[in-house]
Amino acid sequence: MFDQSGAKNIIFDLGGVILGLDVNQTYQQFAALSGKTVEQLKAKAANATFFEEFERGLVSDKAFRDQLRLFLEIDLSDEQIDKAWNAMLLDLSVARLDHLKKIGQNFRIFLLSNTNNIHLQAFNDIVRATIGDQLFGNYFEKDYYSHLLGMRKPDREIFKYVLHQNELKAEETLFLDDSVLNLQGAATLGIQTFHIQHPDQLFSLFNEA
Repeated sequence: MFDQSGAKNIIFDLGGVILGLDVNQTYQQFAALSGKTVEQLKAKAANATFFEEFERGLVSDKAFRDQLRLFLEIDLSDEQIDKAWNAMLLDLSVARLDHLKKIGQNFRIFLLSNTNNIHLQAFNDIVRATIGDQLFGNYFEKDYYSHLLGMRKPDREIFKYVLHQNELKAEETLFLDDSVLNLQGAATLGIQTFHIQHPDQLFSLFNEA
């Protein structure tokens, strides 16, 4: 548990913190489509750079899909690729969103997500299905997405950017993420961090906020 007394600002990750996330779902679907095993795909992905480049907005949706076809060594339709790629995006519960509103009454809250255009479009569909036409960004003072910034976590520059843009003091800021590597990046700037291991952990973490 972190010390809430010194925190005035909270930066949330999206996948695995607010939105349910299971990357294995995507690996399983690509394995079924390509005839390769999940283990083979994970080993190959460890040496591929285009996934991170997509998160930095350095390649287009078309170029990313073409890279995936080469990666999987099979000619898939755009629809097949997008369906499998988005399979990792799971639930966005109304209860979690309502809790975000309560947290926002006591803290300045922000969103910082490593994502990409295909995922963001799919996520917006999930938002519409969950809460109608209300904009997800309205839950935060500001929402930031890696592919729109040209930067990604855990690089220090993206955390420095969010701090500077909103005149936040690192020592008064808490960063929540499901990735230890991302938390380590934030911590190098003096930002408080907390490792979220399941989105519903937000309820217990802020039950007294």
